[in-house]
Formats: sequence, structure tokens, C-alpha cells
Amino acid sequence: MAGKVYLVGAGPGHAKLITVKGLECLQKADVVVYDRLAAPQLLGAVKPDTRKIYVGKLPDRHTMKQEEINQLLVDLALEGNTVVRLKGGDPTIFGRVGEEAGLLKQHGIAYEIIPGVTAAISVPAYAGIPVTHRDMASSVSIITGHESPDKLDHMIDWEKVTNATGTLVFMMGVSKIGYIADQLMRYGRSGHTPVALVRWGTRAEQDTLTGTLEDIEQRVIAANFQAPAVIVVGDVVLQREQLMWAEFLPLFGKRILVTRTRSQAPELVNRIDELGGESYEFPVIETVYPQEQGLLTRIHDSFSRLDHYDWVFFTSVNGVEYFYRHLAEQGRDIRSLAHAKVAAVGPATAEALKMRGIVPVELPRFFQAEGMIESLGSQLLSGQKVLLPRGDLGRAWLPEKLADMGLDVTVVDIYQTVLSQDEDHELVKLFEEGAIHVITFTSSSTVTNLIEKMKRMGVQDPVRLLRTAEAACIGEVTAKTAREAGLRVSVVAEEATINGLVDSLCSYMNDQRKQVIKE
Repeated sequence: MAGKVYLVGAGPGHAKLITVKGLECLQKADVVVYDRLAAPQLLGAVKPDTRKIYVGKLPDRHTMKQEEINQLLVDLALEGNTVVRLKGGDPTIFGRVGEEAGLLKQHGIAYEIIPGVTAAISVPAYAGIPVTHRDMASSVSIITGHESPDKLDHMIDWEKVTNATGTLVFMMGVSKIGYIADQLMRYGRSGHTPVALVRWGTRAEQDTLTGTLEDIEQRVIAANFQAPAVIVVGDVVLQREQLMWAEFLPLFGKRILVTRTRSQAPELVNRIDELGGESYEFPVIETVYPQEQGLLTRIHDSFSRLDHYDWVFFTSVNGVEYFYRHLAEQGRDIRSLAHAKVAAVGPATAEALKMRGIVPVELPRFFQAEGMIESLGSQLLSGQKVLLPRGDLGRAWLPEKLADMGLDVTVVDIYQTVLSQDEDHELVKLFEEGAIHVITFTSSSTVTNLIEKMKRMGVQDPVRLLRTAEAACIGEVTAKTAREAGLRVSVVAEEATINGLVDSLCSYMNDQRKQVIKE
């Protein structure tokens, strides 16, 4: 039985600008056929076993001819697959969706066209340019600018187009900007008409160049302004001076790698996106349930004596989650801890406990194990029994310090941290192009595992490659690991939390901008 093809618009570039339905299609796809202009992060939304086939165009070559892409979609669907054809922008705006859908129709294959946010409107919006305005333009034309002058003249009736609408938007016309400007002036547009070119709009590389029809070609040449870009012609361009907004966000222009586990990444990803950065998820670690029988026996024995402990120390959100999982699997509940005091490292861990009905006895002033000892102080007495449920990569400092103070400490590794299995060769390309600006590390294991994953993806000298980006670390322990590995640590969070990390990163970027202005 034939499958189904979804012709999906991925939006202008930023991964979050895909539609809800477009994302749902990706999540159920057996195969994704995608373009270079589609945000690579979107591929992280697919199922682990989904096939990914790149058919986009590179500046120096065509990876696959359009006719071959059309046939590929047919062949994949006839194999019974659910196929997503992922295109940048909207598939109906110069996306050749008609050709793809037409061949599917000929073969009796079911398909849907899922609209996307077109770059013709969204890219100018990110530059502070509305393509219509009550006082300046009540209509807009979207025009291809990609073809040769001969083809442009054949496809475009310049005499009618030039003044047909208040705003003209040309797609993919940077190399033809001089010819486009000349034709518009020839057929009636004033040489003083404002023009804007917005390159890589909504992405970290977003850049905007403005001018007028009579000088825009010289400005493009002088700035070496390269494709891809959307060209906006009309008085609406003047709105940019008061409506530009993206450039003022503290993380604008920065593509920031998030290395946390996929389940923990959203908090950091959302903060980066809210502040104008472009987050790029690449989980390098995963937490898994222990499998070794000896360790499971030790966990069972420790949990069978929960009513004997005076303290239970939680050092991470994962520790809380896996603790409750073990409780449930052993048929126990939290009443087993009725006689114990509970302490947590950091507000996130404390919040995870509160969500389960436990209020930690006292939060440390610092969000690392050292802060727990300092905050609890005299409450920790020699002879008290302490349970420390944590991951297998937990530091030795806390149990050793507690033991030195005379407490009886039981350390039990209730989950394990392993190298994730994901590979992302697009990420390697981005590093090679200098397009990853910051790497965030939230634990020492994210540092060591990122280096290891780069090796597994064929990078001969991963540290050298990673040094093309600056490292931002959640605390001094993580920063020490990164420095010892040879990475370029520029930011260490003043407060060892996700918000602290982001705040410190914003402060650093602000200082960098001030320095550039001074120079």
C-alpha cells in the first residue's frame, strides 16, 4: 500500500517558525527529504529511525535535479513510507511544489500541502520592516529575482510590476540587484525609493543593508553583501528606523550550542531564543536506568532502609526523578522518608522535590555541593546516617566531606550518564564555517562527551575545532574541566543555574559589544 507525502514549509530559517502542523508531520515521518535552507535543528524532531535525505542546492552545484526529487518522492511513497518534503519558507512561494504534487497526483499518491511562514514577509519583519503600512503601502508584490536578466524580462512585465503595488519584494535577487534597480527606475520608480536587503533573516547571520534604488548596487558591492537575501523596495523600508527590534536583543547574532540531555534542554533553549540567540540542540549525554544486577541489588538494599536515614541529599533534578522511579518500582512511597530531613543542591532540584510534595530543609547559598555543607552547618552531626542518591558521575567531594565530618554516608548510583547516540554532521560543518559562536556546558560530562562525539563523527582534532567557539559554563567545576580539555572558556555563571548561565552570557555579550563600539 502506498504511503503519503506531506509537502511542508519549514519557515524562513528559525526552527521555531515552523507551523504546529508542519512539526507534527515531521514527528511522524518515516523519511524526510529536505533542503539546505530548512533549519537543521528541525531534523532533531524526527523519530530516531527516520531516514534523512538531503536534496538541497549548494552554491557550487545542484545536489539533485528537480525531476529527480519529484521521482524520489514517488518512489519513497510507493514503498509505503510517510514522507515529509521539507522546504524553506512556504512551499507554494517559488518552492516548485506544483511539480512535486503534480507527479504525486499522476501516480495516485495521497499528499497534503502544509503552508509555511514565507520569507517574503517574515524576513522583513525580523528587520523591522512591515511589507504593508496604512500610510505607505496597502499592497505588496512578491517577485522572483533569481533568474538571468533575459529570463527576468521574459517573466516580469516591468512596466506593470513597477508601480502595481506599494511594496515590491524580490526573492533571491542579490546578484541581479543592479539590473532590478535600473528596470524599476526606467519604468517609473524614483531613484530615491528606499531599498533594503535582509540576508539570512531570522537566523544568527541576519544582516540588513539599506539604500535607495540609485545607490543600492554600489552599497552591495562595497559591503560585499552576499546571498541569500530578501529585497524590499518601497517606503515601508523607512519604518525600520523605529521598528527594528531583533538587533537590540542581547543574544542577537549568536548561534549557541546546547549540549544538555534532550529532556533537560528546553529550559535553556527557550531562554536563548527569547533573548534573540539561535539555539542549536545537540544532546551529548543521556541518562539511563541502571542495568547491572549488582548495582540494582545495592539500590534495592539502600531503599529498603529508607526509614533509617537522618538525611537524604539530592544533587540534581535527575536524582529526584530516578529516586521516585526506583521507589515506585519497589512498591514504596515517600512515607518511607518520614524520619529523614531532605536537602537539595540548587533551586531546580528543590523545585523538583516541591512538585512531589517535599520541601527541602534549607537551600544552600551556592548551588553546588560546597554550598550545601556551608548552609546546613551545625545541623550535620557526627553519627548521622546520610543517603546520597545520584548519578554515576557524581563528584567525590560531597561524600568525602560528609565522611570527614563523621557522618555515615551511603552513596548509591541510581542512574547512569552515557554518551548519546545522535550524530549531526551538519553541526560539524557549522563549526568548520565558524557558525557556532558559543557552546554551553552544564556539567563536566557534557564537556568530555562533546569531545568524544566529535571524534566519533570523524573529527581528527575536536578540541581545535571546538575552540572556534567560546565556551559558557554553568560553574567553576565545569569550567575547570573545559579549560583542562583545552577549550576557550569565556563565560562562567556567577550563579550555578540555567538562569545564572544565561544572565552571565548576556552580560559578557553586552561587554563585547561595548568594546567593539569603543574600538
